Amino acid sequence: MTKVKAMRRFSAVLLSSLLLAAAGCGSPEAASNTQDDPNDTSPLTLTYFSGEGSANWNNMQDDIGKEITKKTGVTVDAEFAVNGSGQDKFALMIASGDYPDMVYPKDSVGKLVDAGALIDLTDLIDQYGPNIKKVYGEYFNRIKYSLDDPAIYTIPTNLGVDHIAFETVGGFELQHQALEKLGYPEIRTVKDFEDALRTYKEKYPTTNGQPTIPLSLDADDWKIMITVTNPAVQATGAPNDGEYYIDPETHEAILHYRRPEEREYFRWLNRMYNEGLLDPETFVQKSDQYKAKIASGRVIGLIDQKWNYEDAENALKAAGKDEHTYAHFPVTMSEEYDDPSFQSIGFDTAYGIGITVDNKNPVRTIKFLDYLASEEGQILRNWGIEGKHYNMENGKRVVPPDVQERKNNDNLNFQKEVGVGLYWSWGPHYGDGVKDSTGNYFTTLYPEMITANYSEAEKKSLKAYNITMWKDLFKSEEDFPVKEWGAAYNMPVPTDTDYNVIYQKSQDIVRKRIPEAILAPKDQFDTIYDTMLKEFDEAGVPEAEKTYTQLIKNRLQLWNGDSK
Repeated sequence: MTKVKAMRRFSAVLLSSLLLAAAGCGSPEAASNTQDDPNDTSPLTLTYFSGEGSANWNNMQDDIGKEITKKTGVTVDAEFAVNGSGQDKFALMIASGDYPDMVYPKDSVGKLVDAGALIDLTDLIDQYGPNIKKVYGEYFNRIKYSLDDPAIYTIPTNLGVDHIAFETVGGFELQHQALEKLGYPEIRTVKDFEDALRTYKEKYPTTNGQPTIPLSLDADDWKIMITVTNPAVQATGAPNDGEYYIDPETHEAILHYRRPEEREYFRWLNRMYNEGLLDPETFVQKSDQYKAKIASGRVIGLIDQKWNYEDAENALKAAGKDEHTYAHFPVTMSEEYDDPSFQSIGFDTAYGIGITVDNKNPVRTIKFLDYLASEEGQILRNWGIEGKHYNMENGKRVVPPDVQERKNNDNLNFQKEVGVGLYWSWGPHYGDGVKDSTGNYFTTLYPEMITANYSEAEKKSLKAYNITMWKDLFKSEEDFPVKEWGAAYNMPVPTDTDYNVIYQKSQDIVRKRIPEAILAPKDQFDTIYDTMLKEFDEAGVPEAEKTYTQLIKNRLQLWNGDSK
């Protein structure tokens, strides 16, 4: 452990101990004379900044928010990143030394830890977080920061524990109406996908008086990873580990663009562009423009994650245009590859919420987060309020038809009024497929609920392909080994080495060369791609890969309960 990390660890432990001592170490008599009384439920406002956006945030005046305040006495004065991941805002916090009570730092967590901004939550969780400990269970070692610094600076809340994905949110997408007009062709390889788009465009060159767009991608800022570069990994049979490919046998990491098979994926996009099948505005349009095109109904194909275009789909549904929403397919470069979208990562630390050194009520804050991790808190966050958003019928939670109709067709206003989906970041939770003590699912995303709420257009497409869910087209989690290292893109990286400088250089190269290669004449593609690979070497990428490989191995050691 470096001297800096040792001092950071000592400070975090000392601060946590002092905070617990100030709260009377759990003694009601001692705590009653302090500001931070663990038994206090009087009104308390906590400040919060999230590196994640929340367009429908309603200042906890939605039904769920009001109920949370009623149960805990806590109101959260929240601010959310408008775009990106709030890195500029976190940098300003560090420079000023002025922090809100809670933060959701996403990829800025390392900088906040190095600045001494976050307290070690280990003792607080041990004393006041029984529900948090219960949710993490056997995975508790995974929420520790690193092998060198095994403190708990954030409580992972982005991903659910023991999650089993039922809903397909990624892959390659095609409109239901296009599939019907094309006779529901088999869509398994990029050639199948390309042929469908080309045939459709030739038959239907315009949509509602505007030019039909066969395929559009969202390359606005970091979204380029979601719709342009990450798909190159999965279309060549590898799981999503952010910017790296991790060898499953050796755990060696390489920048994924250096895989020869991925060159062929980008070559395919180059051909799609040169043949007029890829939207020429892909690399200049903003996300809002991209979604507006989708909402117009004239974008036939996507390569995206549902959460990124869901607003546009909801607009189509609200306009009565279900047939212009999308089906999902496990498209790869050839049938020798399998799309690993459903490969299990076990439980991964992901992004989480932390308590800062400026928080004067850390005990009440951890108890607040612990309530949200409780069975009652999780049901409230997922389902809403009994008797209003769901009913109990013969021991089962049932969503009334009028409520479900609003969730399906007026989801934006429904979320703002009710709050479902707005409180994920505020406490650990179980994933889809996990049942509570009553035998009901914690979340509303389980097979019966998903299939019951498909639109008529979607049901028609599913029937044509002789399946009940889009997941049926994909290889399931049982077809792949569980990823030992989880999702590498959630792993903290060092801030006191050259790694981040090299990584940023590699990203600058990618953001320049990948669009350039895709938009180039076909005969110039290889020259540009070779230039990119050479620039990676010159930027020191091989050294960064060595660092990342060691981090993967350290993570495995930490998760397996070993120590240095």
